[in-house]
Amino acid sequence: MAMPDPVVASLIPAAAVIGIIFAVFLWKRVSAIQLTGGRLISSQNGREYLLEEQQGGGEEEVVAKAADIQKSISEGASSFLATEYYYLGIFMVIMAVVIFSLLSIVKPEGDRTRNDEVRNGIFSTVAFVLGGATSILSGYLGMQIATYANARTAVEARKGIAPAFMCAFRSGAVMGFLLSGFGLLNLFLAITIFAKFYGDDWRGLFEAITGYGLGGSSIALFGRVGGGIYTKAADVGADLVGKVEKDIPEDDPRNPAVIADNVGDNVGDIAGMGADLFGSFAESTCAALVIAAVSSLGTEHDYSGMMFPLIVSATGIIVCLFTTFIATDLYPAKVISEIEHTLKMQLIISTLLMTPVALGVSIWALPATFEMSVPSSSPDKAFDTKTVKNWYMFVCISAGLWGGLLVGLQTEYFTSNRYKPVQDVADACRTGPATDIIFGLALGYKSCIIPTIVIGVAIYVGNTLAGMYGIACCALGMLSTLATGLAIDAYGPISDNAGGIAEMAGMGEDIRERTDALDAAGNTTAAIGKGFAIGSAALVSLALFGAYVTRARITMIHSSILDPRVFAGLLLGAMLPYWFSAMTMKSVGKAALAMVHEVRRQFNTIAGLMEGTTRPDYKKCVAISTQAAISEMIAPGALVMLTPVIVGALFGTQCLAGVLAGSLVSGVQLAVSMSNTGGAWDNAKKYIEAGATEHARDLGGKGSDCHKAAVIGDTVGDPLKDTSGPSLNILIKLMAVESLVFAPFFYNCAHGQGLIFDFFGWTQ
Repeated sequence: MAMPDPVVASLIPAAAVIGIIFAVFLWKRVSAIQLTGGRLISSQNGREYLLEEQQGGGEEEVVAKAADIQKSISEGASSFLATEYYYLGIFMVIMAVVIFSLLSIVKPEGDRTRNDEVRNGIFSTVAFVLGGATSILSGYLGMQIATYANARTAVEARKGIAPAFMCAFRSGAVMGFLLSGFGLLNLFLAITIFAKFYGDDWRGLFEAITGYGLGGSSIALFGRVGGGIYTKAADVGADLVGKVEKDIPEDDPRNPAVIADNVGDNVGDIAGMGADLFGSFAESTCAALVIAAVSSLGTEHDYSGMMFPLIVSATGIIVCLFTTFIATDLYPAKVISEIEHTLKMQLIISTLLMTPVALGVSIWALPATFEMSVPSSSPDKAFDTKTVKNWYMFVCISAGLWGGLLVGLQTEYFTSNRYKPVQDVADACRTGPATDIIFGLALGYKSCIIPTIVIGVAIYVGNTLAGMYGIACCALGMLSTLATGLAIDAYGPISDNAGGIAEMAGMGEDIRERTDALDAAGNTTAAIGKGFAIGSAALVSLALFGAYVTRARITMIHSSILDPRVFAGLLLGAMLPYWFSAMTMKSVGKAALAMVHEVRRQFNTIAGLMEGTTRPDYKKCVAISTQAAISEMIAPGALVMLTPVIVGALFGTQCLAGVLAGSLVSGVQLAVSMSNTGGAWDNAKKYIEAGATEHARDLGGKGSDCHKAAVIGDTVGDPLKDTSGPSLNILIKLMAVESLVFAPFFYNCAHGQGLIFDFFGWTQ
């Protein structure tokens, strides 16, 4: 028996609110560490006391420095996001007008009226604005949390690994639960309110809701690209001049680009990543909803069945809540060797707990059987009817859930310096940066094998059991533990910032060793998070593709790969990720070039800078990164946003179908290899710096020729893993959801044949 409608209507918002309340609870625990008046004060049980380590002479000055540095980083990040969101606000207004205009002029067909099309245009626009606003809120809250926690993590590292780890992880969990809670709550409220206007037209309702996913991914694209350009311009400039040319430590306060580098961690890896994963959640849910709307769940108005995707996400928040307590209270990392293990166990435990929950949700939320429309292989009809059992959806959710875990574990193997692949890359530094780069590229290409197989298996299982709805639910399964994934992902940049603050505040080599260990684990978890994002993006994109094919009225016979329009589209789509990557990497290179010149200028012209007696001009480097990020994010964004509109309107829906398929196939491989290659180079450098094993010590440590070669490899990998790679998964999702939203308009252009082909009479 399915859940009663009132239970469903209460469960979803209740879980979202519980997630938000839990985030506030964790925030209160982090804020118990107060940086006030140059003194580090811990609050417990309502009592405040000065930590024992801070009672020596000069310690208050160190904490005061940490507070000042934190303030500078927070101000820089807030300033950049304010500028970026100003331009994104203008973009949202323009895009809203475009969405309303194109969808409102569609000619009504069948039993639809002109009022139905205008209503669809209005509510698709409202959903777009809501999705974009939620994405902006996700990025902004994440940045505020990270900049609040970074100095606190640094000063907690003076007490030991466990306090610093708990501070960083709790702060990451704040972001995870806030984003998951707000994303789910806003989507549920939008569906509830829209239903008042749509009545029994559930298909129209959920087609309009797809605008929510479009808004989320549009902002995520610009956030990822802009933030990535910002952070990598500063990082590359700081490393090439500071570490390679001047032989000074990473995050040395004498380096003019050091503040911009730390600001970049927040605007790129935190704000951009938060918006990215919110977009994945929004799109996977919207894809499942729009496909379910044309099934018997939608036609028979089965509220519980239709809300199944949201129930999965709601129960996932509760599962992640219990999982988080394990890392923050029961078994936190207490020594360096336990950090990666503790984070990895978060993924494993959340997956184990979510599996039986998914079974219960599938049985209780869905009817015993329901009918799905699937593409027909017969030329006589467009669709066949497939009978789906409720436990099939449990299998689909589990395929995505466990597939995500496998992708995460193999990503850890290829990017953690505890394992042989990264150690081999480090060893290749003996003969210089060339062999380091060769080994790193080979590692990235090889790391594509398992994720591709896992995604392929998930697609086959989902499609066999429930068509495109099954594939969408595979993506939902992979993202069902989103709060935990976000927590371990946000943990990395917070730890990275903490290490920078520890260095700049002069906290000592032993403190920096602890923060470096936290940061090295954070690099691995960031790579794992990107693996999840890429894997889920592939599944989401394919599900959206299926919904687009349905809405654009493309039959199997029309979308054959032998159709010249489809094949031409495949080639064009496969090329787009390379074109996009070329644009973003060149943007990072141009900005880094300007940063290198500025850092060199300050070292050469500011007297006493190398001696540490003069303060560098940090603001100049922050301004260079800001200007570069804002100006350079426009062209890649325009490429992604305009391609579906131009191809769909001018060359037809079949050609656009080929473009979407081609970009998906090549984009996934490129994104995985870029992300893992960059992560491996970064951790190979940290492996040499840490000198934790005899092999690592044999490579020479900091300042050696091996270390300089590793720094060059890391510098090459920076735009791969933090700019181009993470942005590619947004590219394949965004083009798919944009095509879905505008599908009625594309079909309206010469019945899907394309205006150019129609003009010349080249129709089929």
